[in-house]
Amino acid sequence: MIKMTFQLPEKFAQIPRYQLLYSHPSPIHPLKSLAPPPGHHPNHPKISIFAKREDQSSPLACSGNKYRKLEYIVPDILSDVPKYGYHEHHPPGEKIFPSADRQPCSSQKAQSKATTLALVLLHCGTGGGLRTASDKGSFLRTGNVQINRLLGADVQVFEEGDPVADDAHPVLERLRGQGEIPYWIPGGASLHPLGGLGYARAAAEIAEQEQTLQLEGSGRFDVIFVACGSGSTHGGLIAGFKMLDKMGGSTAPRKLMGILNSPTKPRVYHEERVLTFARRAGAFIGLEEDNIGKEDVWLEDGFVGTGYGILDEHTSLALERMAQMEGVILDPVYTAKVASAMMYWVQEKGVTEYAEEHGLKHVNVLFIHTGGQAALGAYADRL
Repeated sequence: MIKMTFQLPEKFAQIPRYQLLYSHPSPIHPLKSLAPPPGHHPNHPKISIFAKREDQSSPLACSGNKYRKLEYIVPDILSDVPKYGYHEHHPPGEKIFPSADRQPCSSQKAQSKATTLALVLLHCGTGGGLRTASDKGSFLRTGNVQINRLLGADVQVFEEGDPVADDAHPVLERLRGQGEIPYWIPGGASLHPLGGLGYARAAAEIAEQEQTLQLEGSGRFDVIFVACGSGSTHGGLIAGFKMLDKMGGSTAPRKLMGILNSPTKPRVYHEERVLTFARRAGAFIGLEEDNIGKEDVWLEDGFVGTGYGILDEHTSLALERMAQMEGVILDPVYTAKVASAMMYWVQEKGVTEYAEEHGLKHVNVLFIHTGGQAALGAYADRL
């Protein structure tokens, strides 16, 4: 395995990072069975498809994208005076007392599996997975919940309408009253100021792997597909690739497509949200606000299905195709929807049109597998 040797800009390199990933990059390998066969259409470009396996990025638990995010959050948790561990309903500036026995608190989402000594707060009204389960009791015991409890987390489930489900600040106050020093990590780590830095660094990792892989055509990944839920994974990647372009002076096309996984909010809401996260990450790593614009945020909302966490026919088919054709296991909430969108873009001319627009005769497509397979057990009645 090859260690990452890319030199980050000084401002980025100086940000504290606690290593949770392997010392080598998460692997990138071809998805040959999914790629169109050579000569499938004489007027179409050749398309090569690859997967970056973030689900194989860390030796801890189930791995996945939240570990990469936590690498930049953990140093703040462990510092004597944390700067960023505040709750959304309690703005920065509140006094946080140092403690050697700090208890991280986390909202729902997969990053809870990566946080030790955690109190995990789950909101029953967030997704449709529970609503559509034939055995709701089993759903609340299996999947991510089962893994969280196995790792020693205190899992507390709040019903829809419970005030704590929308504002967990009273829970933090209760912990303080018990002598604990809680550290709040919001859902997906997106609202955490440092939430995008891990994937800004991942962009540099991908660029280095592009050189090792000796890709055909442009020599880099032209179209990249990644899940966009809370938004900081996508935003961090945008900032990271902008950083690389600025360092190298590159103007070559690269389309970073975020695949939305929930119809709860309209696309324009997510576009503004991702742009905010990208600019925030960019400010940490040396970019100016105007280095990242709305034109850098591409979102696909055609694969959200009927609700967050609801396994529809297209998502289920993508799960099966990826497993049976490539031996790659996806999750039903995020990565299967990304794979479904990627397959559609490859098969229905979206990638071809992009190639024609930019004069590409060979297109390299990258699917970023952000993990999440631990959720599969909770969907046993639907798979």
